[in-house]
Amino acid sequence: MKKETALKHQVNEAILACQDKKAEQVTILELEKDSGAFTDYFVVCSGTNPRQVQAIADAVDERLEALGIRTAHKEGYKQAEWVLLDYVDFVVHIFSENARQYYDLERLWKSATKLEPAELIAPKRRRVAAGPSTATARKKKRA
Repeated sequence: MKKETALKHQVNEAILACQDKKAEQVTILELEKDSGAFTDYFVVCSGTNPRQVQAIADAVDERLEALGIRTAHKEGYKQAEWVLLDYVDFVVHIFSENARQYYDLERLWKSATKLEPAELIAPKRRRVAAGPSTATARKKKRA
């Protein structure tokens, strides 16, 4: 698997973990390579209360650890206002609703490309068989 494809897969797994715990306003910011950014992607989401913020962080951590991916740095878990999970190539930010409005990362990183979760991984292309289609083969049998 190519590095970029593997990275997108890892980010997608983090997003799925957030969604499993009912995270709100899940957004992906793809940071520009020449912007001086220290990572490739931010995953930003919100929880409605401290327990949910921690549950989202736990779910992301557990899901990625099952794939052999560990956090390089984690902070804010006890306070549960803004939990940061740093995976080097991407960072997951889990906010309380108030902290998300206050820090407004989407505004601070407005040069980043904002993606929806569905846009991160394009659907797999179906392989087309080299021979005639099944419908064509059936028509030939009848004739």
